[in-house]
Amino acid sequence: VAALRSQLYILGIDMGTTSVKVVLLDSHLRKVTDACSLPTTADTSNRDGKVMEQDPGKIIDTLNQCMTSLPRDKLRNVTRVGVSGQMHGVMFWKTKTACCWDQGDDGHMFRTKDVSQLITWQDGRCSSDFLSSLPKPDSHLSVATGFGCATIFWYLQNRLEFLAEFTSAGTIHDYVVTMLCGLDRCLMSTQNAASWGYFNTSTNQWNLDIAGFPMELLPEPVAPGSRAGFTCSKWHGIPVGTPVGAALGDFQCAVYSCMVDRTDAVLNISTSAQLSFAMPAEFRPPHVPDPSSLVSYFPYFDGVFLVVAASLNGGNAVATFVDMLTAWMKELGVEISSSSIYSQMIEAGLNQNSSDLKVRPTILGERHDTSCLGLVSNISASNVSLGHLTRALCQGIVENIVAMLPPQLLLESGVKRIVGSGSALIRNEVLRQEAERAFPFPVQYSEDADSAVGVAMILSDRM
Repeated sequence: VAALRSQLYILGIDMGTTSVKVVLLDSHLRKVTDACSLPTTADTSNRDGKVMEQDPGKIIDTLNQCMTSLPRDKLRNVTRVGVSGQMHGVMFWKTKTACCWDQGDDGHMFRTKDVSQLITWQDGRCSSDFLSSLPKPDSHLSVATGFGCATIFWYLQNRLEFLAEFTSAGTIHDYVVTMLCGLDRCLMSTQNAASWGYFNTSTNQWNLDIAGFPMELLPEPVAPGSRAGFTCSKWHGIPVGTPVGAALGDFQCAVYSCMVDRTDAVLNISTSAQLSFAMPAEFRPPHVPDPSSLVSYFPYFDGVFLVVAASLNGGNAVATFVDMLTAWMKELGVEISSSSIYSQMIEAGLNQNSSDLKVRPTILGERHDTSCLGLVSNISASNVSLGHLTRALCQGIVENIVAMLPPQLLLESGVKRIVGSGSALIRNEVLRQEAERAFPFPVQYSEDADSAVGVAMILSDRM
């Protein structure tokens, strides 16, 4: 019986900001047997105009490529499918015609049709003045630019004809679940709904009294860990009728994959950065949001909330630095790959144990201070080497997130250990060293912990 059970798998999918990852989790052993991660190269953004968008077609193409890499004999034995993804963002589609199914060698695959661009969480089109003009939300969470409902308000006021083209809205991972199950209406977990703004986590309902707001576009809220439906077609070998979970937030899934004990705090640094721990079960967030607060309270599971310091600046700040160096080298007539620059940069940072150079890496601003910019200070003739810059940048990323949720508060809340996760933290030893210096707790790393693994584990435990 044990041998038979070990042949059953749960598929975990994460639709990230820069990549798609899929994993197969042995449902009996709870171990990842196969995985694939590929960059989406889906960005179509106009950074000068603060418009941050991605092409959903490229994202779904990348998902299909990842799925093609997994063993077909194991996909035929998948018993559940879980999907997580980048939160806050929004895309639109026509419910009846939002994808095309193509016949493949082993079942069908779908591609996008009649969909909008994905407006991501990094979108900056909603200015502070615009946000202040919006109705006050009945929610404990403030509304920020990049949040789904704020973006819909922007279209409502600036491009009303655009909204008229579509019948549904959701995150990119909500879209995937809707297409896999052939749903007539998008179902959205309360984790993703809360990340859009204008959602009351006490009643688990959208704010229904917003005059003129196209409520018909909003998804139907469902509990995290619940089933959204069943696969409507054989998909890359996965049988028709396989249960599919409602799409979950990538952050909550990443935390679930590595938070072993309630006394753990999780430091996740991937594209962005988050520091979080679980509040007591009886805790309820204050009803009136504080836009200037450095922390937020995100719904987790079973009515529990995570207190989260969520920085917009994490691995993307390092990537911007690498891109800058790559561009400079090109202008100087030297062709060198970004990966090579990154490797040499980390090596230089490791050779520079400390630096008095100061880097404030907030090049994307922060949700509590959208006007915040990056800053390099305390510059001298002796600290402008690549090693100094790398060390100071990594130190600045960690110091920025620690300033939002100080170690003293963690101590007072009973935290005893930091669990480090996220691709940027795991692959950057300089960043890990700075994290270990910043906390008065042991810091342990979970290399296999990520959102794709987390969503598979959640379905194993809860659906």
